[in-house]
Amino acid sequence: MGGCSVLGRFWGVWRRRPGVRAVPTAPGFGTEAGHRLRPRGSSKRSRPLGGQPFPGLLQLENLSREELVDVLRAAVVDQKGKPGELTLFSVLPELSQSLGLGDQELQVVQASGKETSGLVLLSSCPQTASRLQKFFIYSRRAQKPTATYCAVTDGIPATSEGKIQAALKLEHIDGVDLVIPVKSPSRKDFQEGVKRTLSHFHVVAMGSGCALVQLQPLTVFPSQLQVHMVLQLCPVLGDHTYSARVGTVLGQRFLLPAESTKPQRQVPDEALLRRLYLTPSQAAQLPLHLHLHCLHLPGMRPGEAPMKLLAPLPSYFSRTLQCLGLHQQ
Repeated sequence: MGGCSVLGRFWGVWRRRPGVRAVPTAPGFGTEAGHRLRPRGSSKRSRPLGGQPFPGLLQLENLSREELVDVLRAAVVDQKGKPGELTLFSVLPELSQSLGLGDQELQVVQASGKETSGLVLLSSCPQTASRLQKFFIYSRRAQKPTATYCAVTDGIPATSEGKIQAALKLEHIDGVDLVIPVKSPSRKDFQEGVKRTLSHFHVVAMGSGCALVQLQPLTVFPSQLQVHMVLQLCPVLGDHTYSARVGTVLGQRFLLPAESTKPQRQVPDEALLRRLYLTPSQAAQLPLHLHLHCLHLPGMRPGEAPMKLLAPLPSYFSRTLQCLGLHQQ
């Protein structure tokens, strides 16, 4: 299997070895079997941010096309074998030329959501891309997870691990595409676009009313993991789209009607703001703490052992873990 690249969507330290390629995009891509999840950078106590942006958050609006290509090329760790909008897709031709691939076109094989950090898998070989797509489809049908995400949640799940199942649909509300849960869907609902979704979750650490959670989606649907955590009454930190669906009365959380709850900036309580050293205005810019940490892939050639690709955490994510005292056990 050749012509494959992996992109990591954050700033980080990249290790090189023969194999696949990795690069970052906003807001934030490494490979090494057995690499453990741990905060990067200084072990000193985190300090207030002041007027500085969140560390490690790539600001696309401050980059030119050439600078973005340089960022992506510099983040390559491994290699084997809308018009005018500045996005990863828009600069793939320049990135292909910059990596010396000639006329070979890069295509996205696997990627997380727009605001999610972590791995992005690219390929310059149509046969490799096709094989990987078939692998992901087969794994989903066999309910074998291929992706592991890390999330910091505002709230702690009621159980330490389990499954989240929900029927979801995509609905255009007030000019915005939003994911809506559907209770007791009918056959007609499924014919009209409602999908059954499933995710595994495991609480790695908890503290300060928050949790570090590993999430493994077994289905593919827009914003699936964010909505699943909202259904657990534990929205992902920095989720400024769906967290408003969780209401609180006398310290008890409950779900508000999704259809009538408009997206709004997440507002952590005062105690959490103090632990994070954030002002309310800074909290309004808090990045989504959802990170595609690990991808499982088949061997590069028939008979070879499967691969595990790992992306270290963005520095803003690591800082949050340090502030909240959340560490992998």
